[in-house]
Amino acid sequence: MEYRFEPERQRSAVYDAGTCIGECHYSAGSGAWIIDHTEVDPAYGGRSIARRLVEMVAQEAQARGIQVIPLCSYAVKVLS
Repeated sequence: MEYRFEPERQRSAVYDAGTCIGECHYSAGSGAWIIDHTEVDPAYGGRSIARRLVEMVAQEAQARGIQVIPLCSYAVKVLS
């Protein structure tokens, strides 16, 4: 699997054999990134993929000095 941060699509994503199987989407605004959706194909459940996607967005924001506001319930759980 290949994890990618895709700022042009405002997300982190994971690909398996070229197919996107999960993403963590954020909205940029007001000096913060708002994580509003995290989803992974159920066939890939139980592998901590969603956690890694949320953490990737948070790390990229931190590297840029941008605050992260978790809005989706999963991101709230991971970042709390």
